[in-house]
Amino acid sequence: MSDIATPTITAPAAEAAHASTEPPSTRPRRTRSVLVWLSFGWLAVIILAAVFANLLPIPSYSVPVGPPRQAPSWSVDTLLGTDSLGRSLLARCLYGARVSLVIGTVAGLCGFAIGTLAGLLAGYFRRFTDAVLTYVTDSLLAFPPLILLLALSSVLKPSLTTLLLGLTFLVIPAFVRLSRANTLVWTSREFVRAARNMGAGDLRIMSREILPNVLPVLAAYLPIVIASLIVAEGSLSFLGLGIPPPTPSWGGIISDGKDAIADAPHVVFMPALILFLTVFSLNQVGDNLRARFDRTASES
Repeated sequence: MSDIATPTITAPAAEAAHASTEPPSTRPRRTRSVLVWLSFGWLAVIILAAVFANLLPIPSYSVPVGPPRQAPSWSVDTLLGTDSLGRSLLARCLYGARVSLVIGTVAGLCGFAIGTLAGLLAGYFRRFTDAVLTYVTDSLLAFPPLILLLALSSVLKPSLTTLLLGLTFLVIPAFVRLSRANTLVWTSREFVRAARNMGAGDLRIMSREILPNVLPVLAAYLPIVIASLIVAEGSLSFLGLGIPPPTPSWGGIISDGKDAIADAPHVVFMPALILFLTVFSLNQVGDNLRARFDRTASES
């Protein structure tokens, strides 16, 4: 009686059969937390309220609407109470949002543009260009930020231009370092070498190949920088070196009410709460964007 030959299964076939029985693996989806959505909502509300403050049914920020240091009530004029001169805190906070948000955003965008360009040049050309820009950046980082802002505000007249100039200088080094580090990574990629071998010029390589890959990481870092600039502007205004009165800003409103914090704490706590929620929301949005676009942060 002849033996019946049994079919043999090779190792690759066994692995393929075993793999076919396993359910396909799916990558976990990144879900935004409720806190991030609330942060987006708060930023939308405060920005729209600041932009359209003239159209809202609120009084002027310079006209008294009640007795000094009145507690918050359900009236629109005194929804957040009044300050030491009887002016509406709601109106002053909304108009003050214009100053704080504009200074933080404009200074952040200027530092973003200058720092990105400088870091791109340093990371691409290296050698002498990298050495010079690195020395300048290290010099700016070695100078204490608050001392720099105080020196500029003391030498120059306190104004919107002075604040924008000082805060822009404050954030340029951070963007230079971040842009330089990412440029060094992308410059060594094969598609950049291929473009150079095909005869592409330096300007084309930087603008077409490297810059589109560097910008998302730096743009994700921008909300966090704007949050720090808003805090810095509030600190200068609290010290009396910010926007001169009667133009309101969040730091100036807090400074005006600091002497009455024992008798009327809402004069300080209301603008401080709005400042805290705005800075906290910007940090949440920045962390969310950084986790989404920064590959080094997602891999770690």
